Amino acid sequence: MREQGIRTGCPPTVGGAGGELRNSGDGGSSWNGGSGAGGRGVRLKGDVHRGGSGAEPVRTPYRSTRRRSRHARTRLAVVTAGVALLGVLAPTPGHAVPASESGPRPGAPARFVPGPCPETPEPVPGRCGFLEVPENRARPGGRTVRLAVAIIPAVSAKPSADPVVFMAGGPGGDAFDDMQFVIGAGVNQDRDLIVMTQRGTLYAQPNLACPEIDRFYAESVGLRYDAASTGRRLVRATKQCRDRLAGEGVDLSAYNTTENAADFDDLRKALGIRRWNVYGYSYGTDLGLTYLRRHPQGIRSVAIDSVAPPRIVSLPWTWDSAQEGINTIFAACAAQPACRNRYPNLSRTLSQQVRRLEAHPLTVTAQPPAGGAPVKIVLDGGALVNLLVANAVPAVDVPAALDELAHGDPERFARARAAGATPVIGEFAHGLTQSVACSEWVPGYSQADLLAAGRRAFPGWPDSVLAQAPQLPFQHEACRVWNVPDRTPVQRVTTVSNVPALVLSGTFDAKTGARWGAYAARTLYRSTTVRIPGIGHWVVPQSPCAASVLTSFLTRPTPPDTRCVAGLTPKPFTIVPALEKS
Repeated sequence: MREQGIRTGCPPTVGGAGGELRNSGDGGSSWNGGSGAGGRGVRLKGDVHRGGSGAEPVRTPYRSTRRRSRHARTRLAVVTAGVALLGVLAPTPGHAVPASESGPRPGAPARFVPGPCPETPEPVPGRCGFLEVPENRARPGGRTVRLAVAIIPAVSAKPSADPVVFMAGGPGGDAFDDMQFVIGAGVNQDRDLIVMTQRGTLYAQPNLACPEIDRFYAESVGLRYDAASTGRRLVRATKQCRDRLAGEGVDLSAYNTTENAADFDDLRKALGIRRWNVYGYSYGTDLGLTYLRRHPQGIRSVAIDSVAPPRIVSLPWTWDSAQEGINTIFAACAAQPACRNRYPNLSRTLSQQVRRLEAHPLTVTAQPPAGGAPVKIVLDGGALVNLLVANAVPAVDVPAALDELAHGDPERFARARAAGATPVIGEFAHGLTQSVACSEWVPGYSQADLLAAGRRAFPGWPDSVLAQAPQLPFQHEACRVWNVPDRTPVQRVTTVSNVPALVLSGTFDAKTGARWGAYAARTLYRSTTVRIPGIGHWVVPQSPCAASVLTSFLTRPTPPDTRCVAGLTPKPFTIVPALEKS
């Protein structure tokens, strides 16, 4: 999501290679909060679930991800700084400022216009154009927006007639940057792949980038993660971006998942496609499920990866997913004798380090992984938790990194924190993040609700850490200045469908916990749910098995070939020599 999304970061290089068959369930979707830090029914092997009936998971409340290169720097900065901004705000109706002469033209019916591909770091391997749609469909005669579109041909000489359309994470992520991972996973082997920038993102007009927020995150690595003074800086940067975009005539209330889903429906019609398949990850699953609910016509199948159910996404949910992902990593270490013997009591070690760093933050100098001059970073308890949720330290290295930290060596976490100092300014669309998060994810839950969820997930941790959602700090304050209306009545809705669905989750995902895939599948009555062990956020690019299941699903959705899942287990964890405590 973040993501949060939540979203947002490159697919981590964490491998996993288990399986039992059971049915998914159906039922309601109320939030009752999480349980303690010990975890709930952690599975260390892969498993497959079919259908839409059976036991539902314990229900509690939710966010996204990003690569190496100039885009990698932005993704690392996004996930290590804590990028997505969610918060409660009064339901004050937004309003559009009259469009400037240089802005998008007045509203008109949606149309696709062929044209050159965007100038991306790596050439687009296909033909391009843009979709022109109304900025706000509820306001006829208003402005239009332009969304870049790429059509990547199938590898096969005899492709199937139904293409795959990709929905990126975020909200605010660059779909064209993600394209290489989707192609690398073979999604266009037998079908054309269609990639469209979501409204407000890079290569769309307008682009809701916020350089003000990028610069804040670059500076924030040298600040306490959860200090009130840090929050004031973030809110100030958020307000500066909001005021600038509104002054340019952008209707911030129109950048939401409902309009986003309608854009994809208009794209299918404009391209003259009778049926297509949908594949989305992280926020793209929130969007994909909304699209399936509101525009089911023409959808042959839906594949959702690292699932953020629209009915559940909220600030308190971030603690539930963080707990599940982190505890599953610890349980996987305990299941490997070498890791268990070298790194016993990882939960206790983490709790001790969170409390220690929150009371006495470390200030050190570290070199960003992408290179450049060393930078000053501050590592406190909140920053440590944020790095774990972001998978900024690969999961296989987490036990070693925590042990080294406990013995006075913070290098792995310090370098991961330093990555946030080198974003590509203006690449990530923080404006879309804000508009979606502040209207759809945060309303309905107070700061006290968030703190209570954190206390349930990690009892004994400092309240100063638990009061801020991982990767989503100071969201209530940020959303008050972003000031868009509450859209939860139309967005926080369960998707019920008989369209064939594939639901993929990684057991190490601390952003969108794996059990939320099974939760969403309860009302997807022709669904197959697959958990891949040892994988974090955004499964398909990291797991050849998951990629093969997706390929099989696109060929024959009911049911796909999931045989590779049986026997998968997490990779061995990194074992380093014992250190003496400094």
